Amino acid sequence: MSVAPAIAFAAAGAVPVFEVPSGQPVTLYEVLTDRVGEESWLRFRFLAPEIARDGGSVSFADAEPDLEHLCTAVALPYMADYGLAADIVAVTLLDRDVPFGSTDPDATQFIDIFRVSSGVCVWEGL
Repeated sequence: MSVAPAIAFAAAGAVPVFEVPSGQPVTLYEVLTDRVGEESWLRFRFLAPEIARDGGSVSFADAEPDLEHLCTAVALPYMADYGLAADIVAVTLLDRDVPFGSTDPDATQFIDIFRVSSGVCVWEGL
């Protein structure tokens, strides 16, 4: 697993907030490249504090359209800008900073998986 290029937004002090259908504030946390079997994966992980179980105001039903939107509006342009290709794009919303592969029983995470086909994010429904 490795970090994709130019993802140190926080270190540069320029963390963009993305507009999503639910209206919650969402910031890009990290982009990871990975191989799962024979497939290449890009994992786009976003901080979305409003999905927290305790004190959050956005449910999975509210946030689900955000996941597809982030694949289309953020992941696809990011891939084009940095010359990245992937069979699968995983989009994750996290209510707090949780390092990939770590567990935090208090954390809330929503994840959707998309296959990139002809420049479009197609939900995998896994």
